[in-house]
This record gives sequence, structure tokens and C-alpha cells, in this order.
Amino acid sequence: MSLNAMTPDVPTLVLEPDDRAPRLARRFLAEWFREWGSRDDYIGRVLVSELVTNSCVHGEGPVVVRVFRDERDGGAVIEVWDGGDGRPVVRAEDVQATSGRGVFMVSQLALSWGTRPLVEGGKVTWAKCGL
Repeated sequence: MSLNAMTPDVPTLVLEPDDRAPRLARRFLAEWFREWGSRDDYIGRVLVSELVTNSCVHGEGPVVVRVFRDERDGGAVIEVWDGGDGRPVVRAEDVQATSGRGVFMVSQLALSWGTRPLVEGGKVTWAKCGL
């Protein structure tokens, strides 16, 4: 994954895909929400945690987190990059399952969300939320 392609003025955090990554991503997002004057970062922290966890479990290589404000409406956009080719899928609800609800939660909590391939391989999964 080419980190050179990232815009230098967009807050960016590069993480190893381990158990600490979701916590570090939540802290990173919370700092930026405070910087932007947001008093409620709960939805953003849930979204970034789920996206990073998904990248750690199903992706490859380092996990890159970027947060920025949408120029059109001022909402927060959370991007999580990884080197894996697989795309997140919303699974049907299974009350017996002990995992597999993260993408479903993202689909319900985010104002919008999606995924796109990276030219150099891998993907970006993004979610948008209010501030």
C-alpha cells in the first residue's frame, strides 16, 4: 500500500494489525472530534473501532486510518485502508453467532458507508457520521 498517495493535510494514523489497533484508532478519532469542537464522538468511535477490527481480522498488512470533514456538509468521514482484497459484507442476523455483527452495526449507525479498491491493491472502507 502506497502511503505516498495520501493527502498530507488529512489526519492519518498507521497501525499494526494487532489487538491494540482498535483502541488506538478510537483515541485518534476522539482527538480529532475534540479538535473540531464535537461534544459527541460515540458513533464515530464505534464506527472506527468496527472498521479497524474488520481490517485487522480480514485484511492484510498495516491498517491506515484517516479522518476528515466532508466539504459539502461538514460531517466526519472515517476511512480505513488495508492490503486485503476481500470486501466487507453485511451478514444476515444470526442470534446464535458470537461474532460477525460489525459490518451490520456500521451499516446501521453510519449516515453512509462503502468500500472501494485501491489502485495498488487492497481496499478503503469508509463511513460517514455527524459531528
